[in-house]
Amino acid sequence: MKFQIRVKTRCSEKSIEDFGGGRYLVCLTEVPSHNAANIELINYFAKHIGVPAMKLKIVSGATSRDKVLEVVY
Repeated sequence: MKFQIRVKTRCSEKSIEDFGGGRYLVCLTEVPSHNAANIELINYFAKHIGVPAMKLKIVSGATSRDKVLEVVY
């Protein structure tokens, strides 16, 4: 299962907005340096969809605002 994610960093609080069709806007509180925002994204989104964080993988866009996440089994 793949998800298209647009990430906004440095928000005052974390939130997830679902646009349907596997597309999401995720607001994170971390800054995009030293992989901190990607780690927060994986942990927060995994909790949102109900899977362990180690089952989520960034397929593309590790250094971009637009990312593709995949659930790996």
